Amino acid sequence: MEPSNRFTAGSYDVIVIGAGHAGCEAALAAARIGCKTLLATLSMDNIALMPCNPSVGGPAKGHLVREVDALGGEMGINADKTCIQFRMLNTGKGPAVHALRAQADKKLYQFTMKETCENTENLDVKQILITDLLLSDDARAVRGVVVETGEVYLAKTVVMATGTYLRGRIIVGEHTYSGGPNGQRPAMHFSQSLQEAGVRLMRFKTGTPARVDARTLDYEKMQKQPGDEEARNFSFLSDVRTREQIPCWLTYTNERTHKILRDNMDRAPMANGIIEGIGPRYCPSIETKILRFPDKDRHQLFVEPEGVHTNEMYVQGMSTSMPADVQIAFLHTIPGLEHAHIMRLGYAIEYDCIDPTQLKPTLEFKDIRGFFSAGQSNGTSGYEEAAAQGIIAGINAAMLVKGEEPLVLKRSEGYIGVLIDDLVTKGTQEPYRMMTSRAEYRLLLRQDNADMRLTPYGRRVGLVTDARWERFCAKKAAIEAARQAIDAQEDINPSVASNEKLAAAGIGPIHTRTSVHELLRRQDVDYEKLRQVIPALPEVSDEVRQQVEISIRYEGYIEKQLEQVAHMEKLESKLLPEDMDYDAVPSLRDEGREKLKRIRPRSIGQASRISGVSPADISVLLVWLEAKHRARS
Repeated sequence: MEPSNRFTAGSYDVIVIGAGHAGCEAALAAARIGCKTLLATLSMDNIALMPCNPSVGGPAKGHLVREVDALGGEMGINADKTCIQFRMLNTGKGPAVHALRAQADKKLYQFTMKETCENTENLDVKQILITDLLLSDDARAVRGVVVETGEVYLAKTVVMATGTYLRGRIIVGEHTYSGGPNGQRPAMHFSQSLQEAGVRLMRFKTGTPARVDARTLDYEKMQKQPGDEEARNFSFLSDVRTREQIPCWLTYTNERTHKILRDNMDRAPMANGIIEGIGPRYCPSIETKILRFPDKDRHQLFVEPEGVHTNEMYVQGMSTSMPADVQIAFLHTIPGLEHAHIMRLGYAIEYDCIDPTQLKPTLEFKDIRGFFSAGQSNGTSGYEEAAAQGIIAGINAAMLVKGEEPLVLKRSEGYIGVLIDDLVTKGTQEPYRMMTSRAEYRLLLRQDNADMRLTPYGRRVGLVTDARWERFCAKKAAIEAARQAIDAQEDINPSVASNEKLAAAGIGPIHTRTSVHELLRRQDVDYEKLRQVIPALPEVSDEVRQQVEISIRYEGYIEKQLEQVAHMEKLESKLLPEDMDYDAVPSLRDEGREKLKRIRPRSIGQASRISGVSPADISVLLVWLEAKHRARS
């Protein structure tokens, strides 16, 4: 029986707990699909807060932003409006690993996203602290949430996107206190409600570096890092071609820096037992770097502006929870930072998150109908990973409300598919970070073709507007027309006249009869050069040209990956019953049986990726499924 001081303040289709990057995408997706949605935040002033690095994108993360955009999400659009530097990374490598990264104006990013949320139809935004999850009498389905001040909000579905706020603890040297990022309130009671609902929790840690005053830096001692001259965009809808950009700066630690850190390692919370949570392997604190890489005589640091209207500069690569005096001492050993004034100290934050193997690939809890989880509450790190999970959780909460088919992306369809499959199939023992190496089909999952891969899914669930769909269809038609035009051209004979024409376009000579298709595969040839030789080829936009060139230049590799995908699809199509009794399957090894019972995979393909499930176990499952199929027929 509920306490008498509770009162029902509202009823919704979807409630989203937390308004970080996961929460914003989840709430916007659900509302835009047509569900009455509540976005609950601890502070209206910190919607879409960037408590760590004020940047968007980077290797693999940029792919996620493009995929969120292709589905109809907001992060890419918001970044294009508010970022102050854009750079395409890894351009010396193949297109599979090209990655766009942008430096954000931290406050402008927040308040632009806040404005979007506040003005979205079907979406209410409230500053409330949720303390409890309301469940059905049998605890098998969600009913809503309880607020600290007594309100009850009922809901058909709830998305948890609590970030690093669950039982958050801030650590600076020996000093610790309960708190969320940037001095915000923590959510101290919701963890208990989750545990009472049977949810397994883990304890993770992340951190952030000091912010220094831009006016106290010596830029002559650092290397300038300007943005790209060519305007870049995350969103496939953005048409920005020029923008004012602000430079970042590169500097390095040195042996003096490392000596101060080594001499004070007994005061490091990660070494003296104050920090209990598990930190990120791929974005370690500076003190962890010193211990892990004792042979390195320097580590690079990027000094990055936090916005146009602030003097705060972020020292990327210098995350730390060392005491204040140690932070000041080692910062002053770094070229360009000898006289830097610290405006905010670096700190570590510990927080509760869930074991993500409790989730279905839809991001709904297996044992609590209508309850979803997304973002750092699932054990990930990074704004982009959070946004990617958020849009999927929001879509699937809406699909559940509407009684429609959920959206589950395969590993061959997107980095989002890889991210979620890794989490729900393998789990994570540390804050999970997306990397290109995690995607086995990365040549298919390029950032440049995210719209071709995912916009049809966004259209199916109701997130892609008519205007976006028309633009997508026009681009797709232009790509197909250009490909057809290339294939329709007659082969070029190696005559003197032909080679003179090629040379005039900057193309080397040919010595055998060559198709236009084959010619475009050469490194010294691009589509625009071909048009000089063959004016009949249609004029196309840069993004269409890029798709045509990549599809032809890498077609052998692409075909090989498509064959690998087709082979894996056979296993993915063999679905396992949700209520499957693995104890009734003979010949499974004990470890395999226990892992299968815990994860409850949706397909043979997913089962094959579970750590501890052997090829022999997969063979047993295939035989069992075939026997069941024959018995039914």
